[in-house]
Amino acid sequence: MKVLFIYPRFQRHSDSNPELRTCVPMNEYLGSPSLGIAALAAVTPPHWQIEFRDDRLAPAGAPTDADLVAFSFFTAAAARAFELAGVFRAQGKPVVAGGIFPSLMPEACAPHFDAVVEGEGEASWARLLADFEAGALQPRYQPTCQVELSALPLPRVSLYLAGENEKFQPDDYPVQLSRGCGLSCHSCALPISMTRTWRDFPLEHVLGQIDQLARAGKRACLTEDTSWFPGRASRGLGALFDALAARGGPAPISYIGISMPMILITSPALLGRAQAAGVNMFYLVCGFDPVTMKAFTGQDPRALARAYQAVARCRDAGIEPYTSFLLGLDSDDEGTVDRILEFAARAQIRKAEFAIFTPYPGTPSWHRLLKEGRILHRDWSRYNDANVVFAPAQMTPDQLHQGYLRLWRDFYAARPQLAGLSHLERTIQF
Repeated sequence: MKVLFIYPRFQRHSDSNPELRTCVPMNEYLGSPSLGIAALAAVTPPHWQIEFRDDRLAPAGAPTDADLVAFSFFTAAAARAFELAGVFRAQGKPVVAGGIFPSLMPEACAPHFDAVVEGEGEASWARLLADFEAGALQPRYQPTCQVELSALPLPRVSLYLAGENEKFQPDDYPVQLSRGCGLSCHSCALPISMTRTWRDFPLEHVLGQIDQLARAGKRACLTEDTSWFPGRASRGLGALFDALAARGGPAPISYIGISMPMILITSPALLGRAQAAGVNMFYLVCGFDPVTMKAFTGQDPRALARAYQAVARCRDAGIEPYTSFLLGLDSDDEGTVDRILEFAARAQIRKAEFAIFTPYPGTPSWHRLLKEGRILHRDWSRYNDANVVFAPAQMTPDQLHQGYLRLWRDFYAARPQLAGLSHLERTIQF
């Protein structure tokens, strides 16, 4: 038996807004696929052959001898996934879907696929394959139990590494530290797709993920800011930092995700342990926490002061704050653009990215704006943080879009050389 895994392509910021290529003086960076396919490949029974196609590198709809075609995708790739599913169905191939979008919007996926997997794929994958071999594939698969992370093998990232070529050589690949979250943040799908229970991968598993990338000459990106939550960071991250530092030399890590509130409550000692391990860049996400949702409104001087303090703490620890700013919250108006730019200048932010608030399907924000009649359309290809897909509260859609473009343009107009940043630090996914 043979399964073909497909990672569908999607529009990135510079695909939706080509003018960004002329005003952002950075190396355009096509990042690696998500870990979903690599994780499922690792738990696929050995009598199944595996093929992988990255639709971003070459059109993935060519005929295949695979018995089953499996897709993993998020919202921005949903339209392309539906299109490719139709292509393979026309070839007589059964198609199945999993990932964030199928988990949150199974009804939207059902007409296009023979089976839809919700939640953590490892909880249902073996059962789905067994049903397929028995000729009894079910239309919907939901987890019957929570995945035990300590029992999982390392994700099979070799599938992705084998596809690298002269045009696709990512500097880093994702590493997963944990799954699940007990919070209900307005734009987050994690509690639905990965359960509301925090679960950490064993330290040995995390180190194994990092080591298999290092052997291939790659670095790890650790994007889960949930790892910094009170009481968890000192245990999980602290042990990881100490283990990496004990090996000597800088850690093969490109950046670690974090938010401003997490920086403000993290002890200088733990930040020092991160720096001692070789961590030199934070991916500092704004717009989803109590500090940055208020800091750039012009109405909360205390929140703004805390934002400056958070950036200063990064610098005090010797860690560069690669900052991601969000525009389009209900508290934002046209003046928010100038306030963000002023903050970035005064805080001496050297590397930043900008995103339009997007109510992703299935999240609390989606349900709220849907109820308020503010969702403009369901063209999933435009749900990529680079298009306006809802009616803003204090701006027109065009004003929001133009403000987003001005953030990119004006920020990098003042930083044409990005002096002092390495090649890796100058790359950006846009």
